[in-house]
Amino acid sequence: MNLSFLSDCAVQDLPSALAERADHVLGGSAIGFPAGSGKKTDWPLQTVVTPLLGGNREMMAEAWLSDVVCLSGEFEGIRWRCAGPLLFGVIELDEADFAGQAGSSPLQEASAEAYRRIFTLLDAQQRPHLWRVWNYLSDINMETAGLERYRQFNIGRQDSFLEFSRGATGNVPAACALGVAGGPLSIAFMAGIHPAVPVENPRQVSAYNYPSEYGPRSPIFSRAVLAYLPAQEVLFISGTASIVGHQTVHPGDLAGQCRESLANIAAVLAEANRLACSDTFVMSELSFRVYIRHATDFLPARNILLPLIGTDVEIVFVQADICRHDLLIEIEAFALHFLGNR
Repeated sequence: MNLSFLSDCAVQDLPSALAERADHVLGGSAIGFPAGSGKKTDWPLQTVVTPLLGGNREMMAEAWLSDVVCLSGEFEGIRWRCAGPLLFGVIELDEADFAGQAGSSPLQEASAEAYRRIFTLLDAQQRPHLWRVWNYLSDINMETAGLERYRQFNIGRQDSFLEFSRGATGNVPAACALGVAGGPLSIAFMAGIHPAVPVENPRQVSAYNYPSEYGPRSPIFSRAVLAYLPAQEVLFISGTASIVGHQTVHPGDLAGQCRESLANIAAVLAEANRLACSDTFVMSELSFRVYIRHATDFLPARNILLPLIGTDVEIVFVQADICRHDLLIEIEAFALHFLGNR
């Protein structure tokens, strides 16, 4: 099978745009306001409740497409589809349904339960290897019960990784975790029969090796992964910010953080190309999603980034809170290559 991507489609146009290919849609996302729009699809669709920046649209949609017919299912709140060796799923859990136990918050419990269900599904469908995960939660930087919510999420996520003997270092998926305006804990994921190849950034400490000053449990993600379909190589670059080593650099300096984030993506690209089996991945071919903490920073950030990555790239700007309160911007990206060209 081969994978393709439909970007920047109006949510209301998505069903008609894909009507003739509806059984080839693995899943996708609807980004923006109002919350709840665009959920009436036959495939798993993650709703990201956060404002789009630039233009006058309230919402936009994206979709992953397979060139073979997909199979659909539901499992304990997860809507999923699979095609060939690949599975895409979405789960949303309301924290209010998790009372929290002694020493454990509702978010921690919801995060652990979400990943338990994901791992159970993947094992049952014999596609056990997570490639890419998109995590969204409200009030990510807020402190409750003496601990920042992002750190609570990391505890719950790691609990499930360890419970299912997945390991919390090394061969872990590419991922992001962003704070949005509201709604449930929302997780979309892509997984495969075969493990992806993790890619780390020589400029940074691996996230899963962060020191304890960033929380009682480290985040679990690789800086990028190279994942393989029979005829394709897929590069997923995780959410990337202005971090060198393990420390935030250029605090309060939007321009500095934009440039440092791209320097980190360039370093990840270089490492990915050292490991890749296809043609060289280059910055100008990537599809980007850029998260900006303050909406007023959109125009300055765009004016800094576009000359550096190219004006013809696919790029979506959204407002979201970054996992550290001193980070102003985070950038994720991906690219698809056909194999046999190197």
